[in-house]
This record gives sequence, C-alpha cells and structure tokens, in this order.
Amino acid sequence: MKTRLSNIELKNPVIPASGTYGFGEEFSEVYDLNILGGISFKGTTREARYGNALPRIAECGGYGMINAVGLQNPGVEHVVAHELPRLRELYKGVVIANVSGFSIEDYVYTSQLMDQAPEVDIIEVNISCPNVHNGGMAFGTSPEAAAEVTRAVKAATRKPIYMKLSPNVTDIVSIAKACEEAGADGLCLINTMLGMRIDIRRRQPIIANRYGGYSGPGIYPIALRMVNQVARATSLPIIGCGGISSAEDVVEMMMAGASAVEIGAANLVTPTVCKDIIDALPDVMAANRIEHLSEIIGAVN
Repeated sequence: MKTRLSNIELKNPVIPASGTYGFGEEFSEVYDLNILGGISFKGTTREARYGNALPRIAECGGYGMINAVGLQNPGVEHVVAHELPRLRELYKGVVIANVSGFSIEDYVYTSQLMDQAPEVDIIEVNISCPNVHNGGMAFGTSPEAAAEVTRAVKAATRKPIYMKLSPNVTDIVSIAKACEEAGADGLCLINTMLGMRIDIRRRQPIIANRYGGYSGPGIYPIALRMVNQVARATSLPIIGCGGISSAEDVVEMMMAGASAVEIGAANLVTPTVCKDIIDALPDVMAANRIEHLSEIIGAVN
C-alpha cells in the first residue's frame, strides 16, 4: 500500500485533511495515529485567528456539509512551539503543514517557520484565501496570483511545496499549470466548493457568514474529474481530496491520477473512517487484482 509524494514515502495513501483533524490529539484517543500514511494538520496563519461568527456549520443531508469556520487557529508561532512537538509525540509518520495567508508576505512568513520546524515534511499552501491587497479575490482564482504565491514560497523554503487548489474557478487546469511552471513540487485538490443553506423558518442563511465551503460525498465526482484533468495536464504528484469516504473511493481517486488522498468531512461523521479505509484497502486491492497501489496511479490517463 506504499506510495510517494515527491521524495517522501508514505506507508499508505490515507491522510486526514486539514481542517477536520485538528492536531491529531482528539483522534489519538480513537485509534493509533501511526497507521496513517500522513497527517495534514489544522490550517495555520501568521497571526492567531478566532474565525468567523457563529453558527459556522450547516448540514446537507447525506451529501455533506457547509462550513465557514474562518481558519480558526492559534497562529504559526504557537503551532511550531507547542502543537507540533505534541503531534510528534503521538505520530511518527509524514506530517503536512497546511498554511494560509492574506498576502504574499503572510504566506512567506508562515511557510518559512514551517520549513524550519523539524516535525514538518511537506508544506501544503492553501491558496483559497482572499488576497487583501487585491480586493479580496482568492489567490487561487487566477493563474497569475497562484504562480506569484508559489514562486514566493518556493524561494523562501527547502521542503516540498504542494499548492492546494480551489475548485471555485472556470479552469483549474490553467491554475495548476501556472503553479507547476512557478516551481511547485506537487498539488492538492480540491478544496471546498462555495455553497449555502437557508433556514426557511427564519428566512435567513443558516451560517452567519451566509456562504461557506461545501464538502462531503456530494462533491466527490467533481473532485475526481478535476484531479483527472490536472493529472493529464501536469507532471506533478497530486493529493486528491473531496468527498472520499471509502477504500473504493481511494482506489478510484488514484486511478484518476492521485498519488495519495486526503479524507476530510468523513472524519466528522465517522471518527474511525481513516482506520476503516486503511483496514479495507487490502481486500479492495485483492478484489481488483491490484498488487501495488503505485501501479494504478493515473491508470485512466
């Protein structure tokens, strides 16, 4: 079940996604974290953030959920000093630092501190954040802005840089190619899609932020399509995410072109889902005559 991201080997392709796993401590009470291929810990910004006003979550039946948490986190300096040493006590595998920012300077500062942290193996750069110097448009919605962040972070770091792409765009391939040309070591896609729910009794949006990120099984076919499009257009390793909740989903996503996967919303519904998927993978591989997962990456490309 081994796979690779850049020059880093993972014992299996299953990685809990940032934003749904905290820093792993709560889940360590449910199962041994060391069964995981990797962990992408809670999205971190330069300064501490409380996040958006409550309520922040709206359920969408069996199709997923909308969240507008707003990158609540204690800030990069606290994370590096306190959270990462604690995480390393619990987990010895591959650690992925998810970083966010509202300016190029933010991304560079936060990425540099993560680059210097011995616990971090890969830096995952979330470019779905609004650029405060450009009217609030997300960095990941234009090839030029995505490339600018990529170049700046690459120039300031040595560890592998994986750009996490937003699906809220017309052409995700052009953005992926811009990141590749700017020096990205890999890509992660997709982030959440913009969605909304309304409380029909109050005639008001359910979440205080009005709109939020839609995740869960409902976006899986879209994520699969985008991963396949990007895999066919670039030569970068891809972490596929978006609605994955079973071992079959993992195999399908890898056939689309992903080298590893991230499990997001499913962790909030079934806390053991990552363990369940890892346990089920050998049987799914055997049933589909797969000897090594590495052989199926991009099988339908």
